[in-house]
Amino acid sequence: MRKSILAAGAVLVAAGLAFTGCSADTSGGGGGAKVLTVGMPNGPQQPNQNPLATGSASLSLGYAFVVYESLMQNNEIDPTEAPTPWLAESVEWNPEYTQATITPREGVKWSDGEDFTADDIAFSIQLRKDNPELNIDFPDQYGDITVEDGKVVVNFTTGQYVNEVKLYRLLIVPKHIWEGEDAVTFSDDDMVGTGPFTLKSFSPQAVTLTPNETYWGGKSKVGELRYDAYNDNAGLTTALTTGEAQWGWTFIPDYESTYIAKDPEHFNQVAGGGFGVDVLYLNNETKPFDDLAFRQALNMVIDHADITATAGYGVWPEITSVTGLPQPSGDAFISDAYQGQELEVDVDGAKKVLTDAGYTYDGDKLVDPDGEPVSFALTNPSGWTDYLDALGIIAEGAKSLGAEATVDAIVQDTWFNDTIPFGNFQASLHWTDGGSTPWNLYSNIMDGASYVPLGETANWNFGRYKNDEVTKALSTFKSTTDEGERQASLDVVQKHYVEDVPGIVIWSRPAVAQYSTQNYTGFPTSEDPYANPQPTGPQAALILSKLTPSE
Repeated sequence: MRKSILAAGAVLVAAGLAFTGCSADTSGGGGGAKVLTVGMPNGPQQPNQNPLATGSASLSLGYAFVVYESLMQNNEIDPTEAPTPWLAESVEWNPEYTQATITPREGVKWSDGEDFTADDIAFSIQLRKDNPELNIDFPDQYGDITVEDGKVVVNFTTGQYVNEVKLYRLLIVPKHIWEGEDAVTFSDDDMVGTGPFTLKSFSPQAVTLTPNETYWGGKSKVGELRYDAYNDNAGLTTALTTGEAQWGWTFIPDYESTYIAKDPEHFNQVAGGGFGVDVLYLNNETKPFDDLAFRQALNMVIDHADITATAGYGVWPEITSVTGLPQPSGDAFISDAYQGQELEVDVDGAKKVLTDAGYTYDGDKLVDPDGEPVSFALTNPSGWTDYLDALGIIAEGAKSLGAEATVDAIVQDTWFNDTIPFGNFQASLHWTDGGSTPWNLYSNIMDGASYVPLGETANWNFGRYKNDEVTKALSTFKSTTDEGERQASLDVVQKHYVEDVPGIVIWSRPAVAQYSTQNYTGFPTSEDPYANPQPTGPQAALILSKLTPSE
């Protein structure tokens, strides 16, 4: 099992910050004519710039991360790398990882000229504590948050050994602007941040940003940033292959011939590893997935190899372990009980599970113990072709059982803001967080700490799975620094993942991005994977600091 590079005890994270692309303007940079266009396939956006509210335009398209910044930068591609100080000069943890002391960076100003202080950090974290809708990362886990001698002291009710990166990634907002506002509904039209760019204009289809003239890291050499909203993967693929968009991430079937071959000198696709996966969330409180036997049976007829080859074109690596862990990242974490156990399609075995549980057949149609034909909808946004194609293969598996499954393509805004958070679905594909251990993967699917009833906003555990033993094991794994205790806890979690089928991991989801070097160079490469290459995360500010105009 991976050992943390941060020693147990007082941990001080501090390193120098050297900007390679954020110095004074040069010809062709700064206020020059070159535009960097970021494309996302998420459709037209509503005018909501709130960087804390899931589903807002600024988070959906990603420009929140160039206006607002995180405490530290961490490399998701190589989680063992020490974090790079950003708005925090250092973060010091106590031995139990229940308290973090944050030292703010000096000399930082908000884009309206006000000084950035420790109070802004404390206020931003307190907002999460006070508003459960915004507290995705530490639900019910914040203790007292105070400012002492110019430093922020954040206490947690449980150990955060595997969650320290989530603290580093929190976006910080200005107290003097947000104080007195409802942080959940605030639309944040002016977007006063500390980041390298400021908002110039917004429309549902396109957002324009200009360099922050007083940015603490030096004015960006990127002359202008534009974020364009495309209706679907195909629309963004066309924009990338024509050069209309120069940075983004979408699923491109046969990307080498479809995309790279169009301009091999400038077009690039890069990907990194980790523990991110896509999960078929099953609504554990709604038919037919409120029945364990049907969840088990469906899991037994999903053809993961076909999904990876046909729907994923080999871009998303196949999941073979019954534990759902991606490999080789997860090899060291697979319980002894499941070593070497691989997923395989077993229609006859699945049918026996069902008939043993009281299901019957009316001809070829599966009938549940209540006497009702089994049917369900597989729901995802229209235009997300890899997801929809995967759902089609899953529907074929359901058909082999005699169940009728439909693939419903819906409006993306509806999926983000209604379908997923409120549990208005029977089955739907969604991603998980990554991280340096499998904790996020399993917690996002199974953690009772994230459980809310149907109709209330869920940040994770969208399938509403509840198991006190799993919740306790996940809490132990998260907080303990003892390797033996952590593996024992993981054994419990994996046992229930395999036996209870709360959701079904479909394929591995490494961080993938496409970019063109026609206008700017300095993006992460396979030779220099210094950051997650996607534009939709705190790393966007770091990547922009590296970019310089192409010759």
